[in-house]
Amino acid sequence: MEIGIFIYNGVEALDFCGPLEVFSTASRIANRPINVSLIAPSNSPIRARGDLSINPHFCIHGHPRFDLLIVAGGKLDRVINNQAVLDWLAETATHTRHCASICSGVFLFAKAGLIEGKTVTTHWERVDELSKQYPHLLVVNDKRFVTDQNFTSSAGVASGIDMSLDMVKKRFGFDVARKTAHQMDYLWAEL
Repeated sequence: MEIGIFIYNGVEALDFCGPLEVFSTASRIANRPINVSLIAPSNSPIRARGDLSINPHFCIHGHPRFDLLIVAGGKLDRVINNQAVLDWLAETATHTRHCASICSGVFLFAKAGLIEGKTVTTHWERVDELSKQYPHLLVVNDKRFVTDQNFTSSAGVASGIDMSLDMVKKRFGFDVARKTAHQMDYLWAEL
């Protein structure tokens, strides 16, 4: 399984670190290859919130084909109007079996025109903003994550861990997801 997580300057650290940890741990538990790659607009190091410097594995101009593409949330002002990023997202999403967003990452999918008419969620502080900017979306604020066909969106920051555990459960079974949460010492609501 190939997973790409899109990161950028201003990304929320737990938005990408949480899912990365879930899928990396699940790979060990299931004893199956789950490759997680961090993708960025360029090969330059990314500065996450909290001034964490991250070296991406790939840039948007060259990476493996993904089974799952996740867009992490954070401070989007540097990427939301970057046409190269939006074009890449639109092209990559077309060839990806399942896409997902964490927190405000849903705004990039909406801006790229990829989730028209879907039921989605985002961080509680941004629910009204998302509803107003994209009235063609059905935005819910009472779920940690929502799946609508081949797109899953999660609410704020830590909800990306719950979303990722649910994806592990669907792909590898409840027992692998339970053991993954236990290995991470994470109090998963499913348990």
